[in-house]
Amino acid sequence: MANKFVAIDFETANANLASICQVGVVTFEDGRIVDSWGALVNPQDYFDWINVDIHGIDETTVKDSPTFQQIYAAMMDRLRDQIVVSHTSFDRTALSQAIAKHNLAGISCRWLDSARVVRRAWAQWARSGYGLGNVCGTLGIPFTAHDAVEDARAAGEVLLHAIRTTGIGLDGWMTRVHQPVDLRSAMPVAMKGNPDGELAGEEIVFTGALTLSRCEAAALAAKAGCEVAAGVRKTTTLLVVGDQDIRQLAGHEKSIKHRKAEELIAKGRPIRILTESDFLRVVHLAD
Repeated sequence: MANKFVAIDFETANANLASICQVGVVTFEDGRIVDSWGALVNPQDYFDWINVDIHGIDETTVKDSPTFQQIYAAMMDRLRDQIVVSHTSFDRTALSQAIAKHNLAGISCRWLDSARVVRRAWAQWARSGYGLGNVCGTLGIPFTAHDAVEDARAAGEVLLHAIRTTGIGLDGWMTRVHQPVDLRSAMPVAMKGNPDGELAGEEIVFTGALTLSRCEAAALAAKAGCEVAAGVRKTTTLLVVGDQDIRQLAGHEKSIKHRKAEELIAKGRPIRILTESDFLRVVHLAD
């Protein structure tokens, strides 16, 4: 079971997420901080006053600081092959953009969005209010906003709170964040199909983590004419698998529904397996 992760945060000079001017990386193991590292970065770019007003870093602050290319090796050593935690996807995108901008080799790691964790761990933040400052204030986590090391530490502390509160471990959260916020929305939904729909006569089943709730997906399918069933059976003609599952599974550890569909296909049953994206294209074409 994983018990180590690395939390990361960036500050940027302007609206371009590649304009990184500060990085903070905090490593947690067995529920405690084992390494904390941060650096000011000369982004070789202009500073927008809006960003400066937020974090207080400007051209003067970083004039003698290393560039992103110069600190990249030290950062990569801390992130390589780790679970990397960031609060929302902005920091992950900033890193990706900076790597592309400077033509650097990518980092092999697995990402975990602590904002997605918060939305699933506490009902009060399921829809809004899950910003790092608000969450830390409520949970009693010390926090100084817009300092990269502080933001990274706070994101890691929030994740530890969620693990203790829910009893879901780090490995469990790597799966849970790809499931609906309200797991009840992932319950199987059976519906009758519209007899006049373009897909009338098809029987559809959903499996895996979808971007839509099960209710929304079932409603779209039924409107298009599909009979929606809770599980795969001999009369099933379509199985829709979440895009995330298709990318992660790569043919291994498929869901029970997925394996059963493949068994029936091997026996000659005409079942078509679709990704969620392709399912949405099909039902929208049937509108």
